[in-house]
Amino acid sequence: MNIASEIHNSVRQALAEDIGAGDATASLLPADLQARARVITREPAIICGQPWFEACFNQLDSTCQITWHVAEGQQVTADTLLCEISGSARSLLTAERTALNFLQTLSAVATATHRYVEAIKGSRAVIMDTRKTLPGLRLAEKYAVKTGGGENQRIGLFDGILIKENHIAAAGGITAVLDLAKRNNPGNLPVQIEVESLAELDEALQAGAKLILLDNFTLDMMREAVALTAGRAKLEASGNVNLQTVGQIAATGVDRISIGGLTKHIQAIDLSMRLELLK
Repeated sequence: MNIASEIHNSVRQALAEDIGAGDATASLLPADLQARARVITREPAIICGQPWFEACFNQLDSTCQITWHVAEGQQVTADTLLCEISGSARSLLTAERTALNFLQTLSAVATATHRYVEAIKGSRAVIMDTRKTLPGLRLAEKYAVKTGGGENQRIGLFDGILIKENHIAAAGGITAVLDLAKRNNPGNLPVQIEVESLAELDEALQAGAKLILLDNFTLDMMREAVALTAGRAKLEASGNVNLQTVGQIAATGVDRISIGGLTKHIQAIDLSMRLELLK
């Protein structure tokens, strides 16, 4: 995961999208006007996205100074002062919305992930993300999942094989598609197969599957799956996972729990930036 390159490119594109030919409002201010801004959170959160936030200001004006009062990944309460920024008033105002968009979005992902991680504390399971990310923000959101205490699945279609029901149907069955994966995997990529019943799980195990996704299994089916597998493969639960059910799912003994909602069903953290002129 090349975060440095991702940050630069994401911020450049986001600023270009917002500024276009120029900030018509900020240009009303004198070019030499200096200011200081304070950013607070209006609600509890796990703060995430500081590198993206900083890059928004630095790409516009490398002389901007940012002082953080919290660390990346720190849990904070409402009304916490997150950082102070000083520099050109024009630069601060032009970068404000883009910078806050990154910080509020990534903090939301990290915060949601942290809640799930806390909900299964003491179990053997780990919380995993999916590819259900906002277009253009996949690496950023997966970074936020890690910051919140979760783990990353494959980044995209290129770095892992996930065989789902349509792949199985197209290949002629579970055994057939797993055989294809064994014979056509020159990069030795991890192979995971999705099953929808205990019978399909048994077939996948007999075919040598080592990473199996239990799609929409009931709790009783998950417990049976753990017993049937007996450590021969890692089991991942997926589907209908929320904060009310995740603890029960973890208690079945599965190894992993994947949750698309970590990056798909997020509500941005409420942040505020207030500016004052420097005399």
